[in-house]
Amino acid sequence: MFDWNDLRAFLAVARGGSTLAASKAMGVNQTTVARRVEALEQALGLKLFERGQTGSRLTEAGRDLQAEAEKVERAAEAFGSRAAAHKRGMAGAIRLTANELIANTMLTPGMAEFRRLYPDVQLDLVISDRILDLEAGEADVAIRGALTLSGSNLIARKVADFPFALYCSRDYADRRGAPISPADLGNHDLVGGGAEMAGLPGMRWMFDQAPGVQPASLSNTMTNVVHAVRAGLGVGPMACLIGDADPDLVRCSAPIPDALGAAWIVTRRELKDTPRVRAFIDFIVPFITATVRSYEARGRAVREEVERERAAGAVGSSP
Repeated sequence: MFDWNDLRAFLAVARGGSTLAASKAMGVNQTTVARRVEALEQALGLKLFERGQTGSRLTEAGRDLQAEAEKVERAAEAFGSRAAAHKRGMAGAIRLTANELIANTMLTPGMAEFRRLYPDVQLDLVISDRILDLEAGEADVAIRGALTLSGSNLIARKVADFPFALYCSRDYADRRGAPISPADLGNHDLVGGGAEMAGLPGMRWMFDQAPGVQPASLSNTMTNVVHAVRAGLGVGPMACLIGDADPDLVRCSAPIPDALGAAWIVTRRELKDTPRVRAFIDFIVPFITATVRSYEARGRAVREEVERERAAGAVGSSP
């Protein structure tokens, strides 16, 4: 079996054209390079170079094996890089969790950029509206949407605040008109939430304004509420961040009282200073902040356009 250092010497001579050039590239003397190439040829039972006064020229076998040797070189470099990353704590997996809406709009777009910066960190994403138990190890880092977080031993940092309002689709507004006041909600189809969603402040407030009204449809995730409203099934609550930026939606209310949401990044106390977790948090917080600002700017532009169309009688009333 051949020695890796013999293979390095072979590649250096192949690239430099002589043992002298290879010795300079490797930082060793010329005799050592020549000895290592000879040792490799003996181990393989092949002649790799034709040697002459002008230098060393690859044989047919040498040319063929150079490509394979370069694959070994790349693998060795990757091995060394990975080992160094582990030593720095910048390799391994981070198990992330978020609901689908946050994952799709704020988290997943940033994951690709983070991976370009830290290719040795594997990001495992669990999308669920259920709040995973970080203290039990179900996830390492969570992005959670909530007004406040209950007390625990977890470390939490607020990333963004966002209000909720009611929305309907343009198609629905054309057919039925948009609600003109909270009291008018009793005259409209309402998109409700299943057991997991019914207690959300925006959902609860909407049905409090329309006592006795049965939902036209039920969704068990906020993402599906957005799609149900966009499909024209009725009026439903969603974050203004999402609703205002969607040109196919019409806002039907002012921001809902007591339905201010927030995005928090949460991790276990013992993980917060782990290098890869620290790097992810330090990266994703400003990324989410910039994403929120981008959505807000887009939302303002879309609402201004909707207001112009409303003034022209193109869509239903919008608060």
